[in-house]
Amino acid sequence: MKNRRLSSRVVYEGRIIRLRLDEVELPGGAAVRREVIEHPGAAAIVPLDEKGNLRLVRQYRDAVAEELVEIPAGKLKLGEEPAACARRELREELGLEAGRLDHLSTFFSTPGFCDEAMHVYLARDLSSSAREGDGEELIEPLTLPLEPLEGLLAGLKDGKSIAGIMLAIEFLGREAGGS
Repeated sequence: MKNRRLSSRVVYEGRIIRLRLDEVELPGGAAVRREVIEHPGAAAIVPLDEKGNLRLVRQYRDAVAEELVEIPAGKLKLGEEPAACARRELREELGLEAGRLDHLSTFFSTPGFCDEAMHVYLARDLSSSAREGDGEELIEPLTLPLEPLEGLLAGLKDGKSIAGIMLAIEFLGREAGGS
């Protein structure tokens, strides 16, 4: 079951995304239009300190017009490896270096209309470094306990953060010899 692209044209090209209009043929033969956002991909990090606390960020998001608590994340630069992006974002947003960085998963954030691949990492053995900030983001660092998990997740609205934290918990359970 695969659609066939009949035509494609870029209608907008910005600093972060491109918007493409595609005409596709469905398996049954019907032609439909698809709006597709092209994104270079991103890395997201679940930073866990030696006390079992998550190191998060609070940031105002214009798209939803509210302040959100999130795991650090950022867009891949051209040719940048996801792990290098994760390390860069950890420095920029929290002023931290990770002694250990484990890849948890790569998933599509919103595949119904966007090709963004989100590479998620667990960062441990954290140490302080210079906070590099990129000048466009007003970020407030935040430290929250991982437990109780229910309380933590109930306060989050950001999908990558919820998924990243759940992936980290599952990874840590496997690492500890759990199921």
